[in-house]
Amino acid sequence: MADESLPVQHILLVTGVSGAGKSTALQVLEDLGWETIDNFPIRLLGRLVGAKADNSRLAIGVDSRTRGFVPSKVIEQFKKFDERDDVEVTTMFVDCGSGELERRYNETRRPHPMARGRTAMDGIKAERELLEPLRRWADMVIDTTDYSTNHLQQVVRERFADRADQTMAVTVTSFGFSRGIPPLADLLFDMRFLDNPHWAPGLREQTGLDAPVGEHILADPAFEPVFSRIIDLLLEALPHYASQGRSYLNIAFGCTGGRHRSVFSAERAAAVLREAGFSPTVIHRNLGSRPADPLERG
Repeated sequence: MADESLPVQHILLVTGVSGAGKSTALQVLEDLGWETIDNFPIRLLGRLVGAKADNSRLAIGVDSRTRGFVPSKVIEQFKKFDERDDVEVTTMFVDCGSGELERRYNETRRPHPMARGRTAMDGIKAERELLEPLRRWADMVIDTTDYSTNHLQQVVRERFADRADQTMAVTVTSFGFSRGIPPLADLLFDMRFLDNPHWAPGLREQTGLDAPVGEHILADPAFEPVFSRIIDLLLEALPHYASQGRSYLNIAFGCTGGRHRSVFSAERAAAVLREAGFSPTVIHRNLGSRPADPLERG
């Protein structure tokens, strides 16, 4: 019979492929009040877990560099923890596309921990195969392929901040369909029905943050009636999301390249939400991407 008098220790296993952002996730968790340890020897973890431990929230980072790392044994160890009455276990896997991982390693010139004198892609493939059992077993997978560091930090904050002390966190993101759809969008609005400023003289190099681009979009007769309906929907739906106990909500506006129409729409929507009492975080995922005719034609 479970002893309800035992204090429960919350254990979060944080793992994932090298270069995907595990260390960033652990840093954010530490800022949120979790005690964090990274690459601690697997055989010693039992000393940190249980009712007699001094930490009520412990995030444990493990990956292919961890001493004694064997995925099947890690899973077995944490399943044993989860069987205890004084421990609650959650697992998070931080993933990233292989091509993006290779780009990151080539950009930083750091060797992949499993490359062993081979190419970064060889190391990435070997590690992905090794970690696949952990990815399948994880309670949640965060794919950072299209994330900046700030975006990943925001996602971790939204998921693990103390819900008793926070209102629903709203994120408004702009993005380009040609560069991939955000994987965590709860509400997504496609603004590609509007005239594309990319093809207007003098506007290609500007963005939705610049007044001439905004004027061009506002001049499109399709913008105002559709955008007004989007705002009505958001103002109607968000309080209902909050009443259901949602701790975060991601709203995304997309256009072709992610630099003009989606940026302008996201900024306008965030401004309206602020007036309505929300405090949205705005992320322009592709604002720094260079203009590209082939992408815009797509």
